[in-house]
Amino acid sequence: MAKKTIGIVGGMGPLATADLFRKIVLHADVKSDQEHPRVVIDSNTDIPDRTAALLHGGADPTPELQKSARRLESIGADVLIMPCNTAHGFYDAVAAAVHIPVLHMIRLTRDTLKARGVKTAGLLATDGTVQTGVYARAFEGSGIALLTPDEAGQAAVMDIIYNGVKAGDAGHDPAAFRASCEALLDRGAETLILGCTELPLALELYGLDLPATDPTLELALGALRFAGCPVK
Repeated sequence: MAKKTIGIVGGMGPLATADLFRKIVLHADVKSDQEHPRVVIDSNTDIPDRTAALLHGGADPTPELQKSARRLESIGADVLIMPCNTAHGFYDAVAAAVHIPVLHMIRLTRDTLKARGVKTAGLLATDGTVQTGVYARAFEGSGIALLTPDEAGQAAVMDIIYNGVKAGDAGHDPAAFRASCEALLDRGAETLILGCTELPLALELYGLDLPATDPTLELALGALRFAGCPVK
């Protein structure tokens, strides 16, 4: 049987794209190069900032998202994945631009938490993801309550995403972000959803040991399963 090809609509940001590809490779339960699925990546850094578009009248990322999706389909991708939570606010437009499936990172994360029996989760995400309700809509009727940070806590989340990981600042102070996470756990969150693809990198980069669920990993696992590859 021919292997299915995974296409990554990337560049949002480049490091998050690399993190997704790395997780695809690490979690494929294979014993040789040839057993891995084929992966094609378009790290399209011309895609405008999604939060700026959703909340502040910034440039619309839809045309570039669709351009990447079509490009990947044209070179043989059988399924598309987007390593950006906020970009899922434009999911329908991306899916409509191609004739192949587009996996939904947030729905995959919801299904994993439901299977684990989680009842309350803390959502760490960009202002665009939180305020447009992309997680709230996906989790509606799931039985999982979503907690979000207060104003200061949300500012700390945005700070570590943009001024820490996206800026490549390994010396960034994570104290305010850690406090935001601990406040959600104190309010009853059983796990923290790392609802921005920079956040798994933040935990690694700044040595933060927190009970977390990684949507990037759920997307990697979903893509591997679609491609017919065993996972570990």
